[in-house]
Amino acid sequence: MSEDNTDIIDNQDEPQESITRVTGMYKDWFLDYASYVILERAVPAIEDGFKPVQRRIMHSMKDLDDGRYNKVANIVGHTMQYHPHGDASIADAMVQIGQKDLLIDTQGNWGNILTGDSAAASRYIEARISKFGLDVVYNPKITQWQASYDGRRKEPINLPVMFPLLLAQGGEGIAVGLSTKILPHNFIELINASVKHLQGKRFTIVPDFPTAGIADVSNYNDGLRGGKVRVRAKISQLDKNTLVITEIPFATNTSSLIDSILKANDKGKIKIKKIEDNTAADVEILVHLPSGISPDKTIDALYAFTNCETSISPLGCVIEDNKPLFIGVSEMLRRSTDNTVQLLKSELEIKLGEFEEQWHFASLERIFIEKRIYRDIEEEETWEGVIQAIDKGLKPHVKHLKRAITVEDITRLTEIRIKRISKFDIDKAQQKIDALEDQIAEVKHHLANLIDYAIAYFQRLKKEYGEGRERKTEIRTFEDVDATKVVIRNTKLYVNRAEGFIGTSLRRDEYVCDCSDIDDIIVFTQDGKMMVTKVGSKTFVGKDIIHVAVFKKKDKRTIYNMIYRDGSKGSTYVKRFAVTSMTRDKEYDLTNGSKSSKLWYFSANPNGEAEVITVHLRQVGSIKKLKWDLDFADVLIKGRASKGNLVTKYAVKKIELKEKGVSTLKPRKIWFDDTVQRLNVDDRGELIGEFRGEDRLLIITQSGNVKTILPELSTHFDDDMIVLEKWVPKKPISVVYYNGEKDMYYVKRFLIENEGREESFISEHPDSQLEIVSTDWKPMAEIEFKKERGKDRKDNEVVNLEEFIAIKGINALGNQLTKEKINQVNLLDPLPYEAPEEKPAEEIEVVSETVEPSDANSVSEAKNEDNPQADNGSEKGGEDDDQGQITLF
Repeated sequence: MSEDNTDIIDNQDEPQESITRVTGMYKDWFLDYASYVILERAVPAIEDGFKPVQRRIMHSMKDLDDGRYNKVANIVGHTMQYHPHGDASIADAMVQIGQKDLLIDTQGNWGNILTGDSAAASRYIEARISKFGLDVVYNPKITQWQASYDGRRKEPINLPVMFPLLLAQGGEGIAVGLSTKILPHNFIELINASVKHLQGKRFTIVPDFPTAGIADVSNYNDGLRGGKVRVRAKISQLDKNTLVITEIPFATNTSSLIDSILKANDKGKIKIKKIEDNTAADVEILVHLPSGISPDKTIDALYAFTNCETSISPLGCVIEDNKPLFIGVSEMLRRSTDNTVQLLKSELEIKLGEFEEQWHFASLERIFIEKRIYRDIEEEETWEGVIQAIDKGLKPHVKHLKRAITVEDITRLTEIRIKRISKFDIDKAQQKIDALEDQIAEVKHHLANLIDYAIAYFQRLKKEYGEGRERKTEIRTFEDVDATKVVIRNTKLYVNRAEGFIGTSLRRDEYVCDCSDIDDIIVFTQDGKMMVTKVGSKTFVGKDIIHVAVFKKKDKRTIYNMIYRDGSKGSTYVKRFAVTSMTRDKEYDLTNGSKSSKLWYFSANPNGEAEVITVHLRQVGSIKKLKWDLDFADVLIKGRASKGNLVTKYAVKKIELKEKGVSTLKPRKIWFDDTVQRLNVDDRGELIGEFRGEDRLLIITQSGNVKTILPELSTHFDDDMIVLEKWVPKKPISVVYYNGEKDMYYVKRFLIENEGREESFISEHPDSQLEIVSTDWKPMAEIEFKKERGKDRKDNEVVNLEEFIAIKGINALGNQLTKEKINQVNLLDPLPYEAPEEKPAEEIEVVSETVEPSDANSVSEAKNEDNPQADNGSEKGGEDDDQGQITLF
C-alpha cells in the first residue's frame, strides 16, 4: 500500500490499524460513473438521435426482421446480446419508441399515452419495423460498426438515420449532474424546415405534441435552457352546466388531470359537481358544474389551479464526439439535415462504385464470350497459364474500360458456366450495359446536384409518410390568468371593527364577504389609515375599522370618497382617489399626516359613483352659513397621497348623505384580441366599443346560434364565432340560410328578445347551414345562380334585404329567396343609414394634481378632459354592480 493512501497508527496499547483515504478513488470512480451514465444511458447522440438502448433495440429488430411481427419478449431477449442492463429497461424503452408511432408497427396493447394505461407484458405484444423505419434508419453499407460489450458480435456505432428523428420523437433523460429534455416536433414541419435549410432560407420550428392541446411557444427560446412552453388542455362549454375537455397537455394523462381537478375542488379553488371520463381513442372528460357557477370563470380556474395548464422547460442537450453539447433545436435540425446530405452522398458513392463494377464485369464478360477468348485456355495445363492466356486474349479489346483488369476479374470469368456461354445473347448483354451506363450517369448527376437530390429525398418522405401527420397542437399566445379573479371564494371573512381584527376565524363577529385564501384584504380605519394584507385566520390591522373588502390589484374603477379633519382642530378636506397598487402590510396615511386627524365621511364606490352629502357646521362666532350640499361629482379624482380640496376651515358638526350618486367614469372601452381570443381593456386588438353598465355583446356563430352577454374579460369564445360586436337592441339581424328540410334558401330578419339566452335562428335539419349574416341597418346581398344544362347562366341579382322581408320573430321560417338554383350568396356593402345616437352620460376624468379651491367654503370644479385614467377600469360585474359602501360619523 502506498504512503500516499495509507497512514499507519502505531500505538502500544491498541492493535495496529490502517486507514485508507478514498478521496482520490471516489473522485475518479464517480467521474467514470457519471461519464458512463451520460454517454451510455441517458443522453441521445446527435448523429442518429438514439440513446444506446434505443439504437440496440432497432439493430436487434433489423437482425430479426423477416416482414412479420415478432414477440416483444423475443426482441428484448435478442437485444440483451448488445445491451447488458436487463430486460426491464429494454422493454420500457421499446414501449416508449412504439408509442411514438414512427419507427415501429405495433400489435396488441401498447398502453395509452392519453389515459396513462401501461402496456401489456412483453410476452403478449408484438412489433416489427415500420416501412418508414426501414426507409430512413438502415443501410449496412454506410454503417460504422464496433464490437459488442462481450466482443462476440458487431453493433452500430451510430445508425445512418437520414431524417431529423430526435426532433420528431423528442427525448428526455436524467444523467448524473446532467439532463436533457428535447420536445417532439411535427413530422411535416421538420421536413419543410430541412428543405428550407437546404435552400438557404430561414426557418422556425416549434413543438407539436401527440396529446394535442394548445401551446404558447412565445418563450420557447429555440429549445435551449431558460426557455419555457406553456401547454393547455382544450376546454369548451358543452352547455351552461357542463364543460368538456377534448385535448390534454403534453406530459399529463387523463388520470393525473382528473386528480388535479379533484384536489383543486377539495381545496375550494374551484367548484364542480362531478367528473366523467369517457376517454377511449380520443379524450373526453366531462366536468359538471353546480348551478350558478360561471363556465367561463371555471375554465380560467382550471387553467390556474389544475394540470389543465402546465409549463415545460426544454433543455437541448445531445452527445457529440463523446461529449455533452447544449444546442437549440434549429441547430439540431441543421446538423441532422447536413448529416443526411453526407449520408446520401456516401450512399450514392457506394451505389456508383457498385454500378461501375457491374458495368466493368459485364463488359469483360461480353468480350470474353463474344471474342471466344474462352477457347484460348483449352491448351493450357496450369492455372497460371490459364490466367495469362485470358489476359493476353482480352488486351486488344479492353481499351475502353475504366480500370485495369485484375486477377480477380479473370478468375470470375473462368467461373462462367458453359450453359451460360452457350445461351449468351449479345443484344441482351448490350442492353444490360446500356442500362448500367444510364444508372451510372443518373448517380453522377445526383452527386453533381447533391442538394437538389436531398431536397427531392425529403419531399418523397413527406409524400409517402406525411399523410395523417398534420400538426395536432394549436399554437396560440396565452393571457395570464389572474388567480384572484377566478378562484372560488370558499371561506367567509369577518371583522371586529372596534378591536381592529379581521380574519376567517372570527365567526362571532361581523360577516363581511366571501373570500379565498389567496385574496388580499383592504382595510380603512377611522383615523385615516389604510392597509392591504393577506387573508388570515385572525389579523390585527388597526382599531376602529370603517371599511374592509377584498382588494383588486390595478382596479381603477373603484373610487373612494373621503372627507377628513386635518389634526385635532384643523380644516376639513375632501378627496377622491383609487388604490391601484400598494405594498402589502404597509400602513398608509390618507390624511395630511397631522396627529389626531379623523374621518368625517367615507364611501367605497365600485363604479366611481359620486353621491351628494350635506355638511353641517357648529354654531361658533359669527358664521352665517351653517349648512350646504357638496356633490362629489365636482371633486376631481386624484392620487391617494393628495391632500385634497378644502371644504371648510370651521368646525364640522356632522355630515349627512343626501343623495346616492351615479358613476362619474367614462364608458369602458373594450377591445378584442384575436390572437388570444380574449376581451381586454388594454388597447390590444380591435376596438369593439364603449360599454356602460348594462351594455352587452352580440355573438353569432357559423352554426346558426346567437346570444348576448355582458362583456366580462374572462369570457371564452367558440372557434366558429363570426360576429362579435356591441349589441344595439333595436338594430335587426339579417340572415340568408339554406333550409335542409325544404331544400331552399330563405331570408329572415329579427330582433333579439331574450337577453342572455343562446338561441338558434336556422332550422335544426343536419343539412341546414348559414350562408350570410349581417347586422347592418340596410344590408345588400348578391345572388349568383347556377348554370343549368342547355340554358344560359342567369345574371347575378342584387337584393335589398330590408325591403325583401319585414322584421319577424327569431323562430320564423322567413321568406324564400328565389326558386332558381343558387351557386352562392355574397354580402355586399350596405346602403347608407344614420343610426340614432345615444345620449352620453355626464363624465368626469381622473387627474393626478391637487387643485386647491380659491374659496374656503367651496370645492374645486376644475376638470381635466385629456387624462385617460378613468377609462382603463377593471372588469365590471358581480359584486362591482352593487352600490358602494358608505360610512358616516
